[in-house]
Amino acid sequence: MTFKIMIDGQVHGVAILARRPHLVVEIGGHRYRVEDLCDGRSGPQSLRIDGQPVAFTRAPGAAGGVDVRLDGRTYEARPFDPAAEAAASGAGSDRVRAPMPGAVVVVHKQAGDAVRRGEAIITIESMKLQMALAAPRDGLLAEVAVREGDVFDKDAVLARLQPAAEER
Repeated sequence: MTFKIMIDGQVHGVAILARRPHLVVEIGGHRYRVEDLCDGRSGPQSLRIDGQPVAFTRAPGAAGGVDVRLDGRTYEARPFDPAAEAAASGAGSDRVRAPMPGAVVVVHKQAGDAVRRGEAIITIESMKLQMALAAPRDGLLAEVAVREGDVFDKDAVLARLQPAAEER
């Protein structure tokens, strides 16, 4: 099982390689054996990573995340939501980019269609997760560069709105 987590604004891929007899995860190409898992409560906790004890304090954080105090620093950790990140980074943009590699499941709009900010243009699938990519602003679609079934790489431009100056 693979997922992404954002820690202090940086996205990290985490792969769960084994759950029994101990949790084994891979982060950034490094494997870690985790024992004595914490129970998810707030407050002081400890666990063992590769046999070494790690003490930390956990507290609820913003956006469904957690704040972790470790070695004199506080880290903000939260689940990574690629759809929200794509929408946030695309605000005011003319391009709809792929937040990760994947395949097109449904094309909801065509070139020339008027769209409203947040309206679904394309639904994609990546790592068995489907998500709708939304219009970053109100406008007219100049181009939809993909068709159902097409595959694409991360950051590929899947659709483009007409520049605001041309819409008037």
